[in-house]
Amino acid sequence: MKKVITLLVLLATITHTNAQSEITGEDDFGSWFMYFGTNKIADKWSIHTEAQFRYYEMASNFNQMLLRTGINYHINPDAIATLGYGFIDTDPSFREFDVLAGDAIKNNSISEHRIFEQFILKNKVWEFKFEHRYRLEQRFVQNNATGISNTLHRARYRIQMTLPLTDIFFLNFYDEIFINLQNDAFGQNRAYAALGVNVTEDLSMQFGYLKNHFSETNFDRFQVGLFYNTDLRGIFKKKK
Repeated sequence: MKKVITLLVLLATITHTNAQSEITGEDDFGSWFMYFGTNKIADKWSIHTEAQFRYYEMASNFNQMLLRTGINYHINPDAIATLGYGFIDTDPSFREFDVLAGDAIKNNSISEHRIFEQFILKNKVWEFKFEHRYRLEQRFVQNNATGISNTLHRARYRIQMTLPLTDIFFLNFYDEIFINLQNDAFGQNRAYAALGVNVTEDLSMQFGYLKNHFSETNFDRFQVGLFYNTDLRGIFKKKK
């Protein structure tokens, strides 16, 4: 009898795990396509621009769009303070759509307006370049299916290490932890490794792998990042 009970518990656990994976897409290898820009407008000031498109599967099954911008103050070459804003549109369901009340399609999207404050410190140890990023976020989240809105607060810390291999190629690694300032403290953790290519002095690309860990789920993501930094000081200089 004990063997039968043990077998039933094991089957129930496997069935529940598989059902969860089907709902969340945890077993699928997803993708993030990203653009980041630092656009210098003065000796001490620059504008941050960013766009990300995230998918549950490789370039299909939309998960999230993130648009972010901000104003950077360069205290010195190794210290930057930022005040910014982001808009995030998220489909939290792995399925392409949910059906509600017959043939009516339910809007499952979540819209978020986000304000953030950020501080970056850089240092170098031998050939290793380190970057410490501290960020606070005020998140104004609305569930478009229910109309319910919430204001959430979060802290993030990321340590990043870059190792130049040649003048063209480099390796990039980071780990970032998200801490909720309400309810359960742990939000998520992201571990990342990538190969980078310096295309020009101002343009680079990274091709990497991200392990995105939540308290109950883990996602594997292939990432393609485009980094383009421009110098716009000539446009903003006053004409003499």
